[in-house]
Amino acid sequence: MPVDTSGGHPAMSYGQHTSTYLGFLRGSIVLTVLVALILIGMLIFLT
Repeated sequence: MPVDTSGGHPAMSYGQHTSTYLGFLRGSIVLTVLVALILIGMLIFLT
C-alpha cells in the first residue's frame, strides 16, 4: 500500500516505520498462535 509522504515530517523514516509495524504484526500473530497452542495443550492433557 503506497503511503503519501508529501505531508509528513522530513525526519520521518517511513520505510523504517513500515518495517517496525510489520515486525510488530508478525510478533503478535506468532504470540497469539503460541498462546492458542498452549491452551489447546492444556485442554487435552489436563482434562
